[in-house]
Amino acid sequence: MIEFTKLQHKKVLVLGLAKSGVAAAELLHQLGAFVTVNDSKPFDENPQAQMLLQKGITVICGRHPEDLLDEGFELIVKNPGIPYSNQIIADAINRGLPVITEVELAYLISEAPIIGITGTNGKTTTTTLIFEMLQNSKKQPLIAGNIGTVACGVAAEAKKENIIVTELSSFQLMGTVEFKPHIAILTNLFDAHLDYHGTFEEYAEAKFNITKNQDEQDWFIYNADQEFVAKFAERSKAKKIPFSSSGRTEEGISADEETIYWQGKPYLSRANIALPGKHNLENILAALATCILFDCDKASVEEVLKTFTGVRHRTQFVREWNGRKIYNDSKATNCLATKVALNAFKEPIVLIAGGLDRGHSFEDLRDSMQNVRAVVAYGQTGERFIEFAKSCGIEITVLAQNVEDAVKQAAPISNSGDVILLSPACASWDQYKSFEVRGDLFIDAANQL
Repeated sequence: MIEFTKLQHKKVLVLGLAKSGVAAAELLHQLGAFVTVNDSKPFDENPQAQMLLQKGITVICGRHPEDLLDEGFELIVKNPGIPYSNQIIADAINRGLPVITEVELAYLISEAPIIGITGTNGKTTTTTLIFEMLQNSKKQPLIAGNIGTVACGVAAEAKKENIIVTELSSFQLMGTVEFKPHIAILTNLFDAHLDYHGTFEEYAEAKFNITKNQDEQDWFIYNADQEFVAKFAERSKAKKIPFSSSGRTEEGISADEETIYWQGKPYLSRANIALPGKHNLENILAALATCILFDCDKASVEEVLKTFTGVRHRTQFVREWNGRKIYNDSKATNCLATKVALNAFKEPIVLIAGGLDRGHSFEDLRDSMQNVRAVVAYGQTGERFIEFAKSCGIEITVLAQNVEDAVKQAAPISNSGDVILLSPACASWDQYKSFEVRGDLFIDAANQL
């Protein structure tokens, strides 16, 4: 951690705890700031607040006092999930107080270069791939952000020889001012989180914060196959690396059906890449470009690509059973994610889907159902999904009780050479606490076949 004194003796409010709030409060206290933490959870039910109080940090719990900002704070560090419509945040902005997220603190204190990865889809896979490739090349990476430890906590421990690989959400990036990663990656942009941002344009601007402070000493890696993203990239002052999975290009990194190219020249064969799907090829290209810029050993990078089969619950290869390949895509809690998963396979698919009924249509999946040979549906949307499958011309449909039962039902109706894919297109909360719980139960059931 660099010696950072700008916050010494400054009054700082940390709004909202959870992991990011605790890490920010502890770091600010260490930097000599006068820290006050405000959290809605009552103090006697809030062990994190109790711990911070013992360290000498002022704690206000169980309520958000209307006069809270009258304390004379000079900076607000908010939990990323707190919207800007929140009364305290809105009041702070009206008063001209800077409002940041802990990612900004991470940048201000970090000795290590930062790689920032954002986008609507593919962040976690790209982040994990970069981390594993750097690690296999002995580059001493540290992983942070949504996927790992809170970024400012990692930055506080990082040394110059480390590289911080950070997954970043639009919520986090919206709260940045000086944040400037050495390498920034934008995987793609689709409509998302509009309940938080209001419009797609505001959402996109938040994502673009990842490169807004970059200069010619930095790199911006972006999806050239998305016209909107490519247009956005023109605003970046960084050196640009476009990636494309639509065929060989002379600039950046690209791929055709057989080969990955770096600046138009063959770099490696796709034959030994374990991770399936066009969307994952895009993630691989972004990760490879990053590791080439960091001069990673090519053989070490290829070794990762041969063995990496996906992030848990994201088109994760589980096992092969009697000639069938079984994949867990429990993270697919909406139609867009399931559509991406369906398009990743050329083999016939036995699709397991269903879950919480939010009343949403499945029509967005229709064009991607052509390769689905059978459907096993469960949960609140089970019957609706089967009706949809039949309307797509799928003759083999089964209604199951839950995801574990769905695995048992899928096995006998599948054929050798099929893919058995859990990609629910629905949230899990009708039967399971989280998509992780759902996915773990699916894996257990698959391994019991």
